[in-house]
Amino acid sequence: MINIIIFFVTASVAVFAGYAFRRYIAERKIQDAEAKVKYILEQAKKEAQDKHREVELEAKDLLYRMRQDFERSTQDRRQEITNLERRLSQKEENIDRRLDLLEKKEKEIELRQDNIKKQEEAIKNKDNQLLSLIAEEKERLQKISSLSAEEAKQILLNRLNEELNNEKAVLIRKQEEELHGIEEKRAREIISLAIQRCAADHTVESTVSVVTLPNDEMKGRVIGREGRNIRALEMATGVDVIIDDTPEAVTLSCFDTVRREIARLSLEKLIGDGRIHPGRIEEIVEKVKKEMDEKIREEGEHAAFEAQVNGLHPEIIKLLGRLKYRTSFGQNALQHSMEVSFLLGVMASELGLDFKLARRIGLLHDIGKAIDHQIEGTHAKIGADLARKFNEQPEVQIAIEAHHEEAESKSLYAVLVIAADAISATRPGARRETLETYIKRLDKLESIANVFKGVEKSYAIQAGREIRIIVQPEKISDSDAINLSRDIRKKIEEGMEYPGQIKVTVIRETRAIEYAK
Repeated sequence: MINIIIFFVTASVAVFAGYAFRRYIAERKIQDAEAKVKYILEQAKKEAQDKHREVELEAKDLLYRMRQDFERSTQDRRQEITNLERRLSQKEENIDRRLDLLEKKEKEIELRQDNIKKQEEAIKNKDNQLLSLIAEEKERLQKISSLSAEEAKQILLNRLNEELNNEKAVLIRKQEEELHGIEEKRAREIISLAIQRCAADHTVESTVSVVTLPNDEMKGRVIGREGRNIRALEMATGVDVIIDDTPEAVTLSCFDTVRREIARLSLEKLIGDGRIHPGRIEEIVEKVKKEMDEKIREEGEHAAFEAQVNGLHPEIIKLLGRLKYRTSFGQNALQHSMEVSFLLGVMASELGLDFKLARRIGLLHDIGKAIDHQIEGTHAKIGADLARKFNEQPEVQIAIEAHHEEAESKSLYAVLVIAADAISATRPGARRETLETYIKRLDKLESIANVFKGVEKSYAIQAGREIRIIVQPEKISDSDAINLSRDIRKKIEEGMEYPGQIKVTVIRETRAIEYAK
């Protein structure tokens, strides 16, 4: 029992001691925590005070800087305002000075106006006196001459006009004689030299080709069963195959000379081979087309070599070759281009120009004719576009476009190519003209001359190269005849297209006839 009591007492003491110890430890922790909190609060207060001081310093510094900037800007602005005020004051002074000058000038102008008015009044008085004197003199002259003022004036004007016409005719004749004596001589020398050094073949235009057959039996084979062979040939070549009563001959008709030549060569190969059927026709035509392309290229290269023109674009060379199968009024286009190239080269050499460039222009001047049936427009415009497309020189482009005077001749080469083109086209036998066109041209030439006042009759002679005009002598004087020839020449140039030149001759004849009885 005692042991139990002792145990409980001991346990109670131990529990109480433990509680007291834990309370003591808890109080110590609380005291430590409060001390730490107090320390932290003191540190926070110190930091807050430091931050506050820093913020105040920064605010003061910023305010100081802003105040300095403001003072600086206001000082600049004040300086500007001061300068403006100074300028305004100077302008006001200038304006005041100008106003003073204007007032002085106004006073001077008023004085001058008064003087002018006085002078005008004096002049009017003098004019009135002069007019009265002139009127008196006119009356005296009219009484003496028995003519009115208008009649006398008209007589003087008629005499003056007649004298001026005579002097003008004499001056024109003198100038023309001087110019003809110098320029025509030089021009004739150059042109004659160019023509003498150039020789070309005469060609004849044709729109048909005739293929000779070995016998009439071959016609049936060319036609084929129900005409299938001839239809296949026409479809493959694009030409018209005409088989008529002409013995041992087949006619090929087409305005495209290249296609007509392909058809001719193909038909000759088919006749020589003997196997004529649609399949074989297509095969031969394709083969001939390839050969024709090669032949066209060779013709272009040959023309460029003969004309001594280098550096041409391959497409330009092909177009040159196509001109071999193009004609104009019976003249072969490629032969004509080479001829113009030679003529232009000689002219350029005589004038001290670049003969190589001149030959290039002459060779390419009609290049547009190679495709003028495929593209709308004149061959000169098409040729100039092709020259631009293939990067030819500007002089070449200008000369090609202007060689038929469809554009302005902006260079001497353009003028020369016009002359060389006309020489090549108008030489004897170069081109042919239908009878109907020839007669119309002569009639138009005579009708142009007949519309002029005083013309009695006109005659176109020498195949339209000259026109002779017979005038009425009582209506046309010698000086009027010179002016009339110039007027008719201008009218022909404006209203007609013709190769070469036309000589205009005005004939005035006076006859005195008496009969002895």
